[in-house]
Amino acid sequence: MTEDVQKHSVHTLVFRSLKRTHDMFVSDQAKAVSRDDVSHKLKMGVKLKTDYSAVLHMPILKEGKDRVSQLPAHLQGHAPYSQPEYLITGTHAYPSGPGVTLTADTKMHRNPSEGGVTSVALVLPPSQARQDASRTAASVVDIHRHAGGGDRVHPQSTASLHEGGGTRTSALMRRAPTMPKPQWHPPWKLFRVISGHLGWVRSIAVEPGNQWFVTGSADRTIKIWDLASGTLKLSLTGHISTVRGVAVSTRSPYLFSCGEDKQVKCWDLEYNKVIRHYHGHLSAVYDLDLHPTIDVLVTCSRDATARVWDIRTKANVHTLTGHTNTVATVRCQAAEPQVITGSHDSTIRLWDLIAGKTRATLTNHKKSVLYTSHIIHGFASGSADNIKQWTFPDGKFIQNLSGHNAIINTLAVNSDGVLVSGADNGTIHMWDWRTGYNFQRIHAAVQPGSLDSESGIFACMFDNSEGRLITAEADKTIKVYKEDESATEESHPVNWKPEILKRKRF
Repeated sequence: MTEDVQKHSVHTLVFRSLKRTHDMFVSDQAKAVSRDDVSHKLKMGVKLKTDYSAVLHMPILKEGKDRVSQLPAHLQGHAPYSQPEYLITGTHAYPSGPGVTLTADTKMHRNPSEGGVTSVALVLPPSQARQDASRTAASVVDIHRHAGGGDRVHPQSTASLHEGGGTRTSALMRRAPTMPKPQWHPPWKLFRVISGHLGWVRSIAVEPGNQWFVTGSADRTIKIWDLASGTLKLSLTGHISTVRGVAVSTRSPYLFSCGEDKQVKCWDLEYNKVIRHYHGHLSAVYDLDLHPTIDVLVTCSRDATARVWDIRTKANVHTLTGHTNTVATVRCQAAEPQVITGSHDSTIRLWDLIAGKTRATLTNHKKSVLYTSHIIHGFASGSADNIKQWTFPDGKFIQNLSGHNAIINTLAVNSDGVLVSGADNGTIHMWDWRTGYNFQRIHAAVQPGSLDSESGIFACMFDNSEGRLITAEADKTIKVYKEDESATEESHPVNWKPEILKRKRF
């Protein structure tokens, strides 16, 4: 007959284990270890040499020689505390005014006493007192190192002191920089909703003449819309999966598209048919962009590469490798760096287009970089953590723009300094580029019949007049926004409060 085993809670078992462990080792570890004076003295000697070697040869205070006996026993007898006085030439180390000439009485160098230092500190402003106190040791070391030199000027001094009437004033007063006031921008409002796609609308491009725009969708079609009226002009079919990127050339009547079917197509808009395919990507192609000045197309893919194509010959000029995960976005510009890519490996790479190599790698993001957008002097990148601003050409970080609390899928910026960001939860934020001030937030209603969760913003773009903002959304619609013409600074004031500047700006 078996005896029942008593069951205990996990807490009880853990407590018993802890107690047994403590009882087992307490007899060994609880004993007080006596200090070995020889080892301790050796340890302190090594510490003095390693940590304080720069100030071991400080001159001894003449009036404080008896203070050596007040030191701990293990520090007495060391050379640094028993050095004699020495003669210096030039100007006095601690003059009452700048440039005091040495005399027979002042050639013997003496450090100021503690009482003297305290009296000076009481007269000086608190910030200057701290500065002079921190500068004293450096000045003595400098005198010891350059004994016999002429007049010495401390370039690190940021304030010059003047004596007059027994008071000292600071000639240079540094004020804490504050955030510049953001420029006023009129708010944007919903102007038109365009429906016609049967799947998520993933990409947008506006043609150079600003007459029409094109969208690519998860329904595998490319649709061309009239910009003024919002009517459908043409549908192009040929992709067999989601169309993730579209671009219209400014140099030729060509439309370029890429999709999750690994295909990159060139459409001739005079005949409305595909005239070229660019083969090479091994997985879904997520984005593409055209170089503004040369006939080059750059695409990026889930195969962790970006490829540079000669538009006319279809040749793969460069394969830009270095990312370790999906390359989600690519942007081109005429100035250096000519190609920028953002990846799911949380990095942004700036590329040398001529050499086909990485020029700089930016690792500030902690999450996947899903979109980049640029203007003349800088660019912005969007991720799940926040939006970051950078400068050209080396990618110097400027500031973070936080507040979305969602994955940021798209960015657009216009020449007026308005940065637009669209997120997975259907929110659109308007930012002032220079200051990072968020002056408007929009959450448009989804199309009737769609779920609230289908309110994501996948792409946004300003038209060429920058008077319209076009967004591609998960509810299968295209929404067009425009500035509120009736808004003024009085009716929509800037809700801005100055704060201490915490980041660099250009």
